[in-house]
Amino acid sequence: MIAPVLPTYNRAPLSFVKGEGSWLVEADGRRFLDLAAGIGVMALGHSHPALVDRLAEQGASLWHVSNLYTIPEQEELARRLVEATFADTAFFTNSGTEACELAVKMARRHFHEKGEHDRTRIIAFEGSFHGRSSAAIAAAGSEKLAGGFAPLLPGFTQVPFGDIGALKAAMGPDVAAVIAEPVQGEGGIRPLSDEALREMRALCDGAGALLILDEVQCGMGRTGRLFAHEWAGIAPDIMMVAKGIGGGFPIGAVLATEEAAAAMGPGTHGSTYGGNPLACAIANRVMEIVADPEFLAGVNRKAGLLRQKLEGLVDAHPEVFEGVRGQGLMLGLVCRVPNTDVVEAGYAEEVLTVPAADNVVRLLPPLTISEEEIAEAVKRLDRAASEISEGLKA
Repeated sequence: MIAPVLPTYNRAPLSFVKGEGSWLVEADGRRFLDLAAGIGVMALGHSHPALVDRLAEQGASLWHVSNLYTIPEQEELARRLVEATFADTAFFTNSGTEACELAVKMARRHFHEKGEHDRTRIIAFEGSFHGRSSAAIAAAGSEKLAGGFAPLLPGFTQVPFGDIGALKAAMGPDVAAVIAEPVQGEGGIRPLSDEALREMRALCDGAGALLILDEVQCGMGRTGRLFAHEWAGIAPDIMMVAKGIGGGFPIGAVLATEEAAAAMGPGTHGSTYGGNPLACAIANRVMEIVADPEFLAGVNRKAGLLRQKLEGLVDAHPEVFEGVRGQGLMLGLVCRVPNTDVVEAGYAEEVLTVPAADNVVRLLPPLTISEEEIAEAVKRLDRAASEISEGLKA
């Protein structure tokens, strides 16, 4: 008999009842150090006082009115994002997947309105993850995501990750856009080099195509800049945002230049819940905190400490780990043993991590994690690795 909750998840045998900063409390009272942060969502940790206060304040005032009316909190959030980024405009969604849908529509509509009706193809990278909607799985093109859901939405091409030569060869007069994650998350914490991002921007400019960047996981301070592409000194035409922008409250956004978004007039897209007063009020508070240069400097400082300690962990357990990769507080442990073994061993030591492709364990702690908590987290990972090592010797 099927469960009341559709069984699409392989859930861990854990049930959390309270969150406090970088910690989660299990129903039995155990306290877990959270290096998962809801898969990179809890940018400011659990139950951040500023967000709790803003939630209570807005919740007592107004939750939802729909986009039939002007929403002051939405207007404020759009202004903040435009002022802090390359963008001229923003549309608010409830998730990263919804942001992907609009990004694809926007790119194709852009060329349709210019009379280039055959310019619809979008090039993506192998190993990418842009969500689980029809457009998102067609963009990724992997059997794991797309198997059994044919026919897929047409008009997508995949090239090897980071292979700019292959991207150049795939470009043609029918290409509307290139879509990429500056740092692949689900794909195994694989960063595109700054040079690759710059070459990608140049290829799109040369071909007259749009560049779409998916910063759903790597954005909102995760790499030590407000958005990861800033390290390369380039800007996209369209960008997808979600996860960290709401600090745990569901909200996403598509940011775009005026030129890229010009064809999206009334009736071309919409959302009942998207950009509601409650979500935007909280996201505004997140933006106030995360966009502060001092906050981002702290992220970079803690990222350096975490990476240093993880390198030591790899050196101490070469039979378990192969290396560390990633950027900022978006790091991956490349494993020699099954990555799920490392995640499960962490449960026993009360530390939470996230598996990813390419046999990688993702570390996506709250950006507010303290240096003392970083040290404690690596101690727990060290104990977990020691248990695995003992098992290998047995």
